[in-house]
Amino acid sequence: MKAMLFRQHGGPDVLEYTDFPTPKPKAGEALIRLRAAALNRMDVMVRNGWQGLKLELPHINGADGAGEIQEIRELETGELEIGDSVVINANRGCGQCEFCLAGKDNMCLNWHLLGETMRGTYAEFICLPLKQLYKLPKGFDPHQAAAAALVYQTAWHSLTTRGKIQSGETVLVIGAGGGVNTASVQIAKYLGAKVIVIGSNSKKLKMAESIGADVLIDRSKEEDWSKAVFLATNKRGVDAVVDNVGTTFMMSLRALRKGGRLLTVGNSASPKFEIDNRYIFAKHLSILGSTMSTIQEFNDVMDLIVARKLKPVMDKTFPLKDAAIAQERLWKNENFGKITLDIP
Repeated sequence: MKAMLFRQHGGPDVLEYTDFPTPKPKAGEALIRLRAAALNRMDVMVRNGWQGLKLELPHINGADGAGEIQEIRELETGELEIGDSVVINANRGCGQCEFCLAGKDNMCLNWHLLGETMRGTYAEFICLPLKQLYKLPKGFDPHQAAAAALVYQTAWHSLTTRGKIQSGETVLVIGAGGGVNTASVQIAKYLGAKVIVIGSNSKKLKMAESIGADVLIDRSKEEDWSKAVFLATNKRGVDAVVDNVGTTFMMSLRALRKGGRLLTVGNSASPKFEIDNRYIFAKHLSILGSTMSTIQEFNDVMDLIVARKLKPVMDKTFPLKDAAIAQERLWKNENFGKITLDIP
């Protein structure tokens, strides 16, 4: 099969479009012919590498993908059959630890993420357990499905399970164009919340408005955007902040009302930064982290995607061989919404 892989960590030049052995499914697995993959910032971080990251090289990027089942190694397949269109759940629990048995597979003691600690979707084929596959309706766009998979389950778990967002609350989203952020805007609106978005420029903010954002704040014009948020809420503050940047935590804490909660699923700017603990205890604030979602939550949010109640925001599509160009667009924050790869 054709795959985009790297044999050593480094810049975009280490990516290589070449032949790689087609995987063979084990018992309980399906072989999927991928038609689309979607990019996440994690792809670039893994390619660059970090201290302690251990990969089987060559490594194939990619957590998100959609395609058709070509082979199944299982007698009892349930609803899935050869030829079915499916989208991948990249969240890999072991199925045996206390968390997996309790239905909390995203907290698995031996947790893996496709494309991060195992080879991913920048390829023509991939093998995965049947439980990791969601059956798509006939004719559903594989690019839309791939674009939704990781970011919507991540945002859904963060906002509903961890953040417990309620109708009538106000949610602040830091960043207008990223995949989790655009998903968070839509999910918060679906839950009945008012949404404030902090964006880097008027163009991205206009796009955020088109998917439901109620209040737009341009950080290029409002350096202290926490004050702007405070004024926009009649000096009350917001109920929750979606902040996956990290270095912006202090302004997010200032923007929260008493008893508010800060939701985070990552740190796109830096994993290490300083915060003033006085804001947390004096305002009774909560910082709530999470990763991905449970399998049930993935199925629930994909039901909303295929029902068109939530719709992933699409940026640009590149051929698989141009994955390096696509990753540069993502890393430079030139996108609004999800970038996908077309797998011919």
